[in-house]
Amino acid sequence: MQRTSFSTFIAAAAVAACVLLQPAHAGPRLDRIMDTKVLRVGTPGDYRPFAIQADGRYSGHDIDVVELMAKEMGVRVEYVPTTWPQLMKDIQADRFDVAVGGITRNVARIRQVEMLPGYAPFGKVALVRAADKDKYRSVADLNQPGVRVIKNPGGTNETFVLEHLKSAQVSTHDKNAEIPALIADGKGDVMITETYEALHYAKADPRLYAAFVAAPLTPQNTLGFMLPKDDADYSRVMEFVWGLMDARGQLKQAADKWLQ
Repeated sequence: MQRTSFSTFIAAAAVAACVLLQPAHAGPRLDRIMDTKVLRVGTPGDYRPFAIQADGRYSGHDIDVVELMAKEMGVRVEYVPTTWPQLMKDIQADRFDVAVGGITRNVARIRQVEMLPGYAPFGKVALVRAADKDKYRSVADLNQPGVRVIKNPGGTNETFVLEHLKSAQVSTHDKNAEIPALIADGKGDVMITETYEALHYAKADPRLYAAFVAAPLTPQNTLGFMLPKDDADYSRVMEFVWGLMDARGQLKQAADKWLQ
């Protein structure tokens, strides 16, 4: 029995020594990104000022930031179109390596994916016509049978509408970036969105007004980039790069450019 135990110990020690002597490897996702020199970025591309797709090109706060991250890693960005309803399914199906575009950090998402540190503090607000701004001073004012609310499917704005505006006339429009014009043209009355998007459209079109900005309809939250949960090494590297950019002031520069 003693000889058997000693032999077992020697064998286990030999295996451990072999493992220690083997060259270290990163996780499979990180290895793939670094080998192919490609970071696949998924985005709905319909949410100003964070990510908007127009004429085959992407622009916005999140686009600038993820491009800088890719450059720091020595890789290039390859954009992958997605939609808000498909966003979680697509990242879990390995269609892309990171999702950007104004994605709210919340428990439901962080249960399923990793999210980088929060940025762009916001609350839910309402985009309405400037001529009607005095009509809407509370959620109760929005939640009326005569109020036409247009929502985009699949995100937290839809969740808010379905939970809090059950008495309003709610319709769905698949293209989020088109909803502000529908409100301005009188084809709807209210769009529930976040602080930055409402301010962007109100600034761009004087017919529109960002209501509840001073006192948002929800407690403050932040946005974040989503990462798959399948490679701790990849998450660690992405968090390091994010922190490096923060320390260099690059995140502030992007915020100053797009979120003022």
